Amino acid sequence: MAATSGGRMPLLEHFRELRNRVVKSALAISLGSIVGWFFYNEIITKLAEPVCDLRAAQESGAASCGALYISGVLGPLDLQIKVALLTGIIVSAPFWLYQLWAFIAPALHRKEKRTSVMFVSAATPFFAMGATLGYFILPVAIKALFGFTPDSISNLVRFDDYLDFVLRLILFVGLAFELPIFLLTFNLIGFLRGKTILKPWRIWIFTIFFFVAALSPTADPLSMVLLSGPLILFYFMAGSIAVLVDRRRDKKIDSIETSSSSIEAPTSIKE
Repeated sequence: MAATSGGRMPLLEHFRELRNRVVKSALAISLGSIVGWFFYNEIITKLAEPVCDLRAAQESGAASCGALYISGVLGPLDLQIKVALLTGIIVSAPFWLYQLWAFIAPALHRKEKRTSVMFVSAATPFFAMGATLGYFILPVAIKALFGFTPDSISNLVRFDDYLDFVLRLILFVGLAFELPIFLLTFNLIGFLRGKTILKPWRIWIFTIFFFVAALSPTADPLSMVLLSGPLILFYFMAGSIAVLVDRRRDKKIDSIETSSSSIEAPTSIKE
């Protein structure tokens, strides 16, 4: 890779590097989409479980499965393409995230790289935990929302709309679980102190409930409590860890100041 005498990459090389990373990421997503295309039936069967048993309906030859339906001539094809593409993005996420990191990393200092690696290493399992929780509360949310349907009225749901709802819920919970990671990252880089995080705890709890109620696809109280509870717990955990980090950092700074002040100034030589 060409570089100038100052060690900096020319602008044209930056664009070439970005193009290579984007092409590699697109190829990885395409390969993952092929996997999603061949396992399409298994994927939608798993996604449809909170509403209906699609496998049992297919084996029995039933004409319908619960409240789900597909409309339009191109509806089945559009749905399969959408599921395959989303599968490709999810399956290839470690690869294209690495490509993004590889493009940004050369511009970071050593400490920034270390903090970024810690952030990515912690953010991935927390997002996975949040997405898993979102999937498990999905049946509760759907049952509660379907309960608002008036009597003697059938509630039919297009599979496209249902898929969007599932993805929004899973992504929302997964991203919400990144809250403690962001708080700890800001603390490690010196932007927030632990006391600053924990002092307005009442405001934080109100804000968590407010955003869960405003941004969550579900509106039932049980689902909002199941979503808000772990976030509040993670908030207090992040604040407590940040306080410990601040104490360790302050002790290190005090020890450095003490050692520097203990160095005696050179005395003048008397004639």
